[in-house]
Order: sequence, then structure tokens, then C-alpha cells
Amino acid sequence: MARTIEFIKDIYAAARAERRPVVSFEFFPPKTPEGDAALLERTIPALAAFEPDYCSMTYGAGGSTREKSLMVVERIQQDHHLTALAHLTCVNATRDEVAGVVEQARKIGVKNILALRGDPPSGGEFTKTEGGFEFSSELVEYLRAAGGFSIGVAGFPEGHIACREGKQVDWDRLKRKVDAGADFVITQLFFDNVDFYEFRDHLAKKLGISVPMVAGILPILSAAQIKRFTSLCGSRIPAPMMKRLEELGSNDEATAAYGIDYATDQCRDLLANGVEGIHFYTLNKVPSVSAVLKNLNLPGHGG
Repeated sequence: MARTIEFIKDIYAAARAERRPVVSFEFFPPKTPEGDAALLERTIPALAAFEPDYCSMTYGAGGSTREKSLMVVERIQQDHHLTALAHLTCVNATRDEVAGVVEQARKIGVKNILALRGDPPSGGEFTKTEGGFEFSSELVEYLRAAGGFSIGVAGFPEGHIACREGKQVDWDRLKRKVDAGADFVITQLFFDNVDFYEFRDHLAKKLGISVPMVAGILPILSAAQIKRFTSLCGSRIPAPMMKRLEELGSNDEATAAYGIDYATDQCRDLLANGVEGIHFYTLNKVPSVSAVLKNLNLPGHGG
């Protein structure tokens, strides 16, 4: 029986009332037809067995894969009957171009958008496109005025890497996005739950933000990969984790097993401390995320 495509704000509201966590997955658009087939025909069906509440689909730096990303979103909803969250950024797009993407998304049945400033295609500093949006809060305002979407935004427990004024200044800026109409916040990956709790408490107790704060979790697959990821996004690898990664070296199989155990413990602690949602960065891979969910054995998400 096909599921109804839902507004994600309603998913979180229902879960909050039922005192249960929301489980979601993130995928990225592959670069090859073979990758497309693997994602759509194997990865998503395998992870769909865990009955995620929704799935999100990124697109490349600079909006380089917008068309493919929307195609995958449409397939997630039509073929797999899962609610999808489409990413939308301010990079390399005028307001008119954003309007075109929004209308295209609306036509294919998208109800949920993650509004992001986005990263330039070549790295470096973000530069506003002439006639476009400078801040993600402006994109949130635009989407709220357009109507018909549940809107998510990104949060950074350790502060955004480009915010030189410190993490609390970055958190204060997040309030602008919520005030502009964001319904929920998904965090960047982090490995120390203390960072998430400080972030959540500051937003709730000092800034009065009540929308769901969703923990972004990445099970480590290899030492080299996670060191590269964290250098790009500014997340911190805790000293005990770094020590263990150095011990495991280039043994990716052992590192992935360690990553499963670490992510399982991280999720258990988050769940015990009332996290409203766990958003798994899957990297388009099945084994680690499925192993973590089997370890957690959450009602309705056992696979």
C-alpha cells in the first residue's frame, strides 16, 4: 500500500506527540549511470526496509546536479513511496532561477525543502549571485511566502566553519532562519554529543527556539575519508577517536566496524537524552547504517 507523502513538520509533530524519534536518511546524486542504478535499484530499496520517516537528497556544490537531484527525489516518492526532502541552495542562482527550481519541485510533488546557503563549486568564500540570495534566511523567507512547503535548515553544533565570530554567533544567526519560517533543523555531522547538547540547550533555553533539533550522524567508513570530511566542514574528531583511527590506519574494514560501534553508542546516548530525530548521512552505502539501526532496534525501524 502506497504511503501518503507528508509534510515533514507534521512527521515531527506526530512523533513528538507519540514520544518517538524520527529516523531519516540522506543520499547524494551519483556521477554515473551505474551509480544512479545502484542508488535507485539497490541502496534505497535496502534502506527502505528500515521504514525511514523520510529521505533527503543533496545536490552538488554550486547546484551542479539540480536536475538529477530532483529526478531522484521524484523516484524516491513515486517508486518507493517515501517522503523526500529536496535540498535547495543560494549558490549560482538568481531569484528567478530559484523560482524555476521551486516550481519544478512543486510539479513533481515535492512538499519539503531544505533551505541552504550552499557551498561554492570550487571552495573558497561564498559570493552572492547578482539578483540572488545572500543568506539562507532569505531563501527561507522566499519559500515561506511561496507556500506549500515544509522547510528545514542546517544547524552547526560546533559553529559554521566560515563563522569567525564563534559558535554562539552562528547559533544566533540560526534563530533568524527559524524566525523566517523554518520548521526543523538538521545538524551537520558531529562526533561528541556534548557539542549537540550545548547547541540544543542554547537554542531552546537562551533563544527560545522550539522547532525539532535533529542530530546528523555519520558512521565512519575510513580514516582518510573522515579526516577529509571534517577538514572541509569544520567538525572535530575527538582525541580518543583520533587515537583509535590512527591505530587502525588503512584497515578500512576494521575502521568501518569501529564506526558502527561508535555511531551506535552515539545514537543510544542521544536517544536516552530525548533527541527528536536522527538523520543518517548514508554516503549512499547500506552496511553501516543498516548495522547501526539493527543495533538500536527502534520500534518500526528494525529492518
